[in-house]
Amino acid sequence: MSGGAAELGGPAALRTISSRQTFFVKFVQPIVWIGGFGIGVVAASFAAIVGTLPAPLAWLFLAVWALGTIIFMRLLAPLKKVSIAGNSLVISNYRREITVPLAEIDGVTQNRWLNFHPVTIRLRHDTEFGRTITFMPKARFLLPWSSHPIVSELRDLASEPHQM
Repeated sequence: MSGGAAELGGPAALRTISSRQTFFVKFVQPIVWIGGFGIGVVAASFAAIVGTLPAPLAWLFLAVWALGTIIFMRLLAPLKKVSIAGNSLVISNYRREITVPLAEIDGVTQNRWLNFHPVTIRLRHDTEFGRTITFMPKARFLLPWSSHPIVSELRDLASEPHQM
């Protein structure tokens, strides 16, 4: 008797393709950076008020904190946990989980310029999470001009005929 659940007609095996570090990068890292730098801004502002720090430097701290917060929110807040189960993507924002057929994938791209190499899946139709899903793939050593293997795998899976 061989057989897992998928072979016996049960739910397909779930294979997570996003990094286990996604939760840390999405939630913990921004809180620590934004909170820590925010405390630094308050300290710099207080120092400027009492005259131990030039006011322009306190404004610079505030500007860097604001810019950093915007960058963190723009790049990290959209990250999702992504898995493949049979002919579907299982996508989670850690509060809700949705299932999207692989046939819904319209395109897959990767940003090689950011150190966590986010992968973006563009879908044919809107979902609860929108038409684009961004995730952080599992860490791999990549040459600057190469894509993560999951990019081509998702493209191949999207182009295969699927049973619905």
